[in-house]
Amino acid sequence: MHEKNNGHSLSTLIGTPVTDVRGQIRGRLKDIAVGTGTEAGRVVGLVLKTRDGNWLVPATEVRETPSGILELRENAEWKPVPADGTFLLLRQDLLDRQIIDVHGRKVVRVNDVDLQWFSHDEKQDLRVREVEVGLRGAVRRLLLGLLPRRTLDQLARKFPARVIPWEFVDLIEVDAARRVKLKIEHERLAQLHPSDIADILEELAPAEREAIITSLDEEVAADALEEVDPKLQKALVESLDSEVAAGIVEEMEPEAAADLLAELPHERSEAILEEMAPEERQEVEELLEFREDSAAGRMTTAFVKVPLEGTVADAIEALRCFEGDPETVTEIYLTDEKDTLKGVVPLARLILAKPETRLSVLAEPRFVSCQADAHQRYVAELFDKYNLRALPVVDEEGRLVGVVEADHVIAFLRENL
Repeated sequence: MHEKNNGHSLSTLIGTPVTDVRGQIRGRLKDIAVGTGTEAGRVVGLVLKTRDGNWLVPATEVRETPSGILELRENAEWKPVPADGTFLLLRQDLLDRQIIDVHGRKVVRVNDVDLQWFSHDEKQDLRVREVEVGLRGAVRRLLLGLLPRRTLDQLARKFPARVIPWEFVDLIEVDAARRVKLKIEHERLAQLHPSDIADILEELAPAEREAIITSLDEEVAADALEEVDPKLQKALVESLDSEVAAGIVEEMEPEAAADLLAELPHERSEAILEEMAPEERQEVEELLEFREDSAAGRMTTAFVKVPLEGTVADAIEALRCFEGDPETVTEIYLTDEKDTLKGVVPLARLILAKPETRLSVLAEPRFVSCQADAHQRYVAELFDKYNLRALPVVDEEGRLVGVVEADHVIAFLRENL
């Protein structure tokens, strides 16, 4: 395949006359259909507007003449434009729409689309090169029809280009039923950091947010949802079907899930809880019973505990079986047969110890804990005073019920700045 030196913008191509090989005008270019998924960027066909309606012609059945007119090949294949085509119409579906710049991790608006003709087996083929999101595309669209096309293109090129290569574009499109209509490589979106996805969600309109969050894997969606502003988090979950919302909430950290459900109307919260798996539902319901401004209201019930007489090998096995986020684990907690907290072992000490070493030998000689009903300000003071990484929370009988992590305290401090 050889590239020709004649790139075009979508806005200057639209309306171009289309003739047959004898030079008779058969219609004008109305739109360009582009493939999605593995066919992303390949032009499926050109949509021609004729007296008889709209028709789709394969791009390889059309060639560009030196004068800039589009010419149909002899016996070119015509067919009606499918109503449910699995392609993207650039003019209808993309111009002026918001897209995700996956590379830049932000939401931008499409002003124009750049395309390129290629020679292919003695025919021409058309491909999408990049999306214009800057002033150049906006100027071209604004002055279209007021200047000759070549003059307009020369003028537009004096403005700095701000483009996104097509491979870094994720389309945000929802249909009347508020489902994802078309997806272009949403796998790349899922590879972004949850904070970046949260920033993108916060820039979108409600229907578009829903389209994105429901297109993601539940675990990825949960991680992103935890990073979203609480007010937006509440609005987004309220807009989802209870079963869909439950699937995402189940993947959230228990304390984050409890905080979220506590902000929802009671009936909505109960509907989501009913759809959750029994184990996750029980964890969240237990946390919902505590005051939000207490240690218990800030704690997570996802932690690693090992019997007091356990060994390093036992602790490593417990870590392997841990179903929470392993990155949050900084300590192993030792408990007796009544679940009473008896010791704390920093994770770093396990690395240097032999498998048969008793955990009680590695435990901190003194450790800090707090009561479940302790106020969150007192919890923050303990973190500051003792330079803690995590704080175990116990009930009135000294039984371990949860752990407050450093990011929980940071969240509280940020809320009160």
